[in-house]
Amino acid sequence: MSASAAVLAILAALWLGAMIPGPSFVLVARNAIGQSRGDGLATALGMGAGGLVFGGVALAGLYTLLQAVEWLYIGLKIAGGVYLIYVASKIWRDAGRPVTVHDAHSGLVRSGRKSFLMGLTTQLSNPKTAIWYGSIFAALLPQHPPLWCYIVLPPMVFAVECGWYTIVALCFSSEGSRGLYLRAKTWIDRIAAGAISLLGLRLILNASKPTL
Repeated sequence: MSASAAVLAILAALWLGAMIPGPSFVLVARNAIGQSRGDGLATALGMGAGGLVFGGVALAGLYTLLQAVEWLYIGLKIAGGVYLIYVASKIWRDAGRPVTVHDAHSGLVRSGRKSFLMGLTTQLSNPKTAIWYGSIFAALLPQHPPLWCYIVLPPMVFAVECGWYTIVALCFSSEGSRGLYLRAKTWIDRIAAGAISLLGLRLILNASKPTL
C-alpha cells in the first residue's frame, strides 16, 4: 500500500471510529442542544484538538508504552472513567436548572472556552482511544513513512474529528432539537448523564482486561 493510500485508509478508519456513539458524541450533542450552537462547536473543536494529540502520540509510537506498561494503562483507564463520572455528575446536578441565555460577549467567550476544555479533556480521558489510534496507524502506515505523512496527518486527523463533531453540533442545535430539549430538559440531561456514567463505569470495571 502506498503512503497516500495508507493516509486515506487511516482517515477513513478514524472517521468511522468517531461515528460510533460514545461519551464524546453525547457531550457534543448535549452542549449543542442544551446550551448553544457556539458551545457545541467549541466542544467539537476540543474533540478535534484531542484527536490531534492522539494522532501525534500514535505517530510518535508512544501508544506502545501503554501496551507495554500495564499499570500505566490501567491507571489511565481508571482515571478516565472517574473523570467521565465527574462530568456526568455535573450534568445531572444541572438537569433541573433552567437554561440561561448569555447576554454579554464575555460570557459567551467564557462559555465557549469552558466547552472547548470539556471537549478536549473528555476526548483525552479515554486511553482506549489512544490504543485505537495507535493500532490503526501501526496496521496501515508504512514502517518508514515519508516525511510528508508526519506533516499532513496531524491536521487531517484534527479535521476528521472536528468535522464529524461539528456535524453533530449543527444537527443538534437546530430550532426543532432545541425546542424538544427545552420541553424535556431535566430528563434529557439525566439520560445523557446516565449514559456517560455507564461509559465511565465500564472503563473502570474493564481496566484490568487486556486490549484486543
